[in-house]
Amino acid sequence: MAVFVIGDLHLSLGTDKPMDVFPGWEGYLPKLEANWRTLVKPEDTVILAGDTSWAMNLQDTREDFMFLQNLPGQKWLLKGNHDYWWTTTRKMENFLQTNGFDSLHILHNNACVIGKAALCGTRGWPFDDVAAQGEKLMAREAGRLRMSLQAAGDIPRKIAFLHYPPVYPGASAAELVAVLREFGVTECYYGHLHGKSIRFAVQGEVDGIRYRLISADGLGFCPYKLDEID
Repeated sequence: MAVFVIGDLHLSLGTDKPMDVFPGWEGYLPKLEANWRTLVKPEDTVILAGDTSWAMNLQDTREDFMFLQNLPGQKWLLKGNHDYWWTTTRKMENFLQTNGFDSLHILHNNACVIGKAALCGTRGWPFDDVAAQGEKLMAREAGRLRMSLQAAGDIPRKIAFLHYPPVYPGASAAELVAVLREFGVTECYYGHLHGKSIRFAVQGEVDGIRYRLISADGLGFCPYKLDEID
């Protein structure tokens, strides 16, 4: 059993917002599917770190979710800044159940336990949003990250997934990093960055936490396999 992660799929099978118009995204969907099927087995788990679908409401995610449903593995979705379809956990879980999307799950204020590891996460927020509303949203996201890590209980290995980067060259989202340290997290995966921004992503260890960018184009549309989980 293995755990993979990839973010920012930006699926638009049910909406007219193709990503192929952007440099580097030409023909990305067949490439993503081929890589996924080569790497991921039915018993594996895949974290989708936000911006999964361009749908504007939950009903319009059906084609995108069917695409994911038909791929191997159990998938856990967390919220990204473009997931406008996102609603309450109860509504999303009911929608998944009603439509037979039994390989899709919501990662929100909870944790997915795989062996001796707990997969935790939340959307996060841009660290440089200093407006009053931005500070409020950052505090809320830090609280959600804490709830997710608390849900892991005494699982020894806690792995964090965020949509927004928690660290930047020479700066960080201090509230989020503090929560990671509070719970002894040593590995954190994040998305959101695309194109020319990828070169500025912090990759590697910073103050005891190992960070890695996992946006789809940053990974060449190939799910990233985490270190072996017992």
